[in-house]
Amino acid sequence: MSVESEEKDSTVDSEVMSEVPAGTGETETRVTVQDESGEEEAPEPASENAVAASSKSKKKKSKKARLKKALGVADQEEVPSSSSNPASKLTPEMVEQLLEMNPSLKGELSGMDKDTAAETLRTLEVADLLTGMSVNGKNRKDMASYKFWQTQPVPRFDEPQKSDEGPIEIIDPEKVSKTPRPLPESFEWVTMDLTEEKEIDEVHELLSGHYVEDPDATFRLTYSASFLNWALKSPGWRKEWHVGVRAAKSRKLVAFISGVPVALRVRSKVLKSTEINFLCVHRKLRSKRLAPALIEEVTRRCYLEDIYQAIYTGGVVLPKPVSSCRYLHRPIDWLKLYEVGFSNLPARSTTFRQVARNHLPTATAVDGLRVMQKKDVGDVKKLLERYLKRFSLAPQYTEEEVEHWLVHDEVAAPEQVIWSYVVEDPRTHKITDFFSFYVLESAIMNNQKYQKLKAAYMFYYASEAAFEKEEKGLKERLNALVLDALVLAKRFNFDVFNALTLLDNPLFLESQKFGLGDGQLHFYLYNYNTPPMPGGVDAKNNVDVKRRGGVGIVML
Repeated sequence: MSVESEEKDSTVDSEVMSEVPAGTGETETRVTVQDESGEEEAPEPASENAVAASSKSKKKKSKKARLKKALGVADQEEVPSSSSNPASKLTPEMVEQLLEMNPSLKGELSGMDKDTAAETLRTLEVADLLTGMSVNGKNRKDMASYKFWQTQPVPRFDEPQKSDEGPIEIIDPEKVSKTPRPLPESFEWVTMDLTEEKEIDEVHELLSGHYVEDPDATFRLTYSASFLNWALKSPGWRKEWHVGVRAAKSRKLVAFISGVPVALRVRSKVLKSTEINFLCVHRKLRSKRLAPALIEEVTRRCYLEDIYQAIYTGGVVLPKPVSSCRYLHRPIDWLKLYEVGFSNLPARSTTFRQVARNHLPTATAVDGLRVMQKKDVGDVKKLLERYLKRFSLAPQYTEEEVEHWLVHDEVAAPEQVIWSYVVEDPRTHKITDFFSFYVLESAIMNNQKYQKLKAAYMFYYASEAAFEKEEKGLKERLNALVLDALVLAKRFNFDVFNALTLLDNPLFLESQKFGLGDGQLHFYLYNYNTPPMPGGVDAKNNVDVKRRGGVGIVML
């Protein structure tokens, strides 16, 4: 970040904090969310995006048995209760389940001796455990408290998994409030008009300064105006679903949440739903209960449009994931990644070996590969629709949506956000394959040589090879396509290529030298119950090709 932007952010902070009633510490390190009864509880940490979850993976040295021993739950006895120890109220089964869903916390505890691990667990709040907070408490984003989620129509950890599918709560539209709940003093609701450049810039500024940051404050995601136009203004978008909170006096935007419509197929049922994203609260205002207020308000606005289900993701464990995937990263400019601290140098290796290992060809190899054009939208839509039917959780896109998400629009997005390519059979002119990736840049903090990290994220793809008997040839075809995607990403000066274990990604991740990241992405359904789905990883959180078929939706 430039000195100018640092000064601007400092000015904004001063203006915002001047409106906060006395008693809110500007240097508070424990983010809190206050419930209606006045009790304060721990919030959720930051979502583990692919930058925050860099490939400097911490080695997990012990087995499940050692972890259980360290926690004192190997014999399945109850942890003694204590009024001063909220974590002790959890049963061993709950602790084990929650740690399995949070490899970061599990890894940190398993590396400690028994006494240290026990003491650490005793000092954690129940909400810390249930939301997957790492021990050091870094990398936070206000996702609202665990107690808040207990009031929402979402599955609970302490109830058995139901086999039936359907809404958790039937919403009576006549009982939905026509007005929002009042906000705390000094704040007011606002609907952001993202057709206005000034308001797009305000959202950009808020997200860039307060959305997600890695634990060491080395990288900070930056969302360009082009990216926000692409992500927040898909076909059918509603202005009312871009919800903001302003400081009443300064008029500064201090919190935001967004929703875009999506026809979501959950196994055999198609739901008219909302894709919720970009929940962000100014880091110095996270004790003001703005996160739960934002969630409730965007929910209310969706209800007014007769939409009662939603999908959202997070890098923390909330009640209750329908699936969980893992991030992986493929270095393109390994030396730069090493120099900025994104990648580490493996033991007994050298920088020369790592550069050589991650070398890519200069030219693509798949015959018939070309840039996707508007004329391809119909064929790509049909191919993608067939391909996604193989997954339990997937969107159902119209041609208009396919064009929006996959075809670069130079008018709407002067800065290119999406790169899409098709493979056209030279004889039949049929589209047999396609792939796409999008860009997210991060500011590199406190580095004199580099200012930005340019990351490509695997988006949607499909291949006719998937429909062959027993998927014959699919693995080989995807590896060829993804290798070409890497070559193209290098050509466009990307530094790293990120992917999750969703779709059929496990078929190519290892072969194309993607390295395991620390981060997970958990998928959640709001007001809908369905059994869990595989996320491309096994019980030890390793990539597993047999665990495909669950997640077929890519969330930004």
